[in-house]
Amino acid sequence: MQLRTWQAVGFICVVSTGVVFAGVPAHTRLSTGALSLSAGVAALSMMGTAALLSTRFNWIESAFGGLDRMYLTHKWLAVSALILASFHLVFGADHEAWDTASILDISRPATRFVRQLSFVALMTIVILALNRKIPYSVWRWWHKLSGPLFLIIVLHWLSIRSPLALASPAGIWLLVIASLGAAGAAYKLLFYRFVADHGVYRVVQTEKGGSGLRLELAPVRRPVRFKAGQFGFIAMREDGLREPHPFTIASGESGENVHFVIRDLGDYTHRLIQSITVGMFAELYAPHGRFQRPQAAKREVWIAGGVGISPFIAWLTDPEATDFERVVLFYFFTPGRELPRADVLNELAQKRGAQFVAISDGPASDDFRKRFAAIAEEAGKNLSISFCGPHGLMRCVREAMRTNDVPEANLRFEYFDFR
Repeated sequence: MQLRTWQAVGFICVVSTGVVFAGVPAHTRLSTGALSLSAGVAALSMMGTAALLSTRFNWIESAFGGLDRMYLTHKWLAVSALILASFHLVFGADHEAWDTASILDISRPATRFVRQLSFVALMTIVILALNRKIPYSVWRWWHKLSGPLFLIIVLHWLSIRSPLALASPAGIWLLVIASLGAAGAAYKLLFYRFVADHGVYRVVQTEKGGSGLRLELAPVRRPVRFKAGQFGFIAMREDGLREPHPFTIASGESGENVHFVIRDLGDYTHRLIQSITVGMFAELYAPHGRFQRPQAAKREVWIAGGVGISPFIAWLTDPEATDFERVVLFYFFTPGRELPRADVLNELAQKRGAQFVAISDGPASDDFRKRFAAIAEEAGKNLSISFCGPHGLMRCVREAMRTNDVPEANLRFEYFDFR
């Protein structure tokens, strides 16, 4: 069983409300003060959980079914925390029947300042995390402030007068969450690059073209083990390119060298493509992701959009994989921007016995709709669909599935955009 975003958010809300209600008089539980206090506890809990998720520990990734799902949860935890904190700020968390005291005794002016600063800190964290217009190099460094800003929110909890003692259920809940969140933030900020699983690689081949880059890395020390379709974070040992950035590995799991297909889609990838040369060194943090080829399907359709072709290249080049005769690969691309070229992919697919269909006229292509309808009619409910591409293409794929009565459960995909 895999955790979903709504389950994580809902669980924290239910537990936070429950521990608050256990710590206040029964007749005050439905007051705006109690609800405000519950919202504040939930907001802090969500920020602590988000900080823990940012560690990218494999056991957490497995619980959510992939790092892409985990990042989605991370994002919505932050958004939900901001909404709840806003409610907490507007409606005072107080009631005349409560016996209140602070866990950490500081002056009242300092307490008020920390209270206001904690909300600004939370708002700053969320805005920085969601703002796509900030250049990646700037965004990464600002986002590193999330850990220190989280400590300000924790200080607000400790210094504000509240009916919830540290030994109460709510106090214990917040202590555990705050400790895990602070530890996670410290690990990500200070120790991740030294402790996380990673190998050292050297650039041995680059191919630039089609507004992209094909990159080959050879292991120098501690080569990582991965499965076809997974991805890793590349950190070049060059100024301006040292921050780990996620890319899907376009190699089968048994290969010694590691291949990537990188599209020029932002300031980081543009700088990487322009400056990378053979002989440079990189650190590869991997493996991540759970996007793997289904084993029991009788008929498979793979659908790739742009750089979303990477995991399917990995599947095609996996020397241990078989049964490609049941596969049809649809590749959506913009003419002049494809990398690799469609003819190269067609040759690779033919060598493995898979069918390859290049689509250059967009998601609404009649060719795609007709071919997909024919495959769906032939395979029925035995059709498995694997997708990797932008959201617009995903909507068209789902529409084609509904039109041809293909169950939603038959679709497997990896979220295309982390940020």
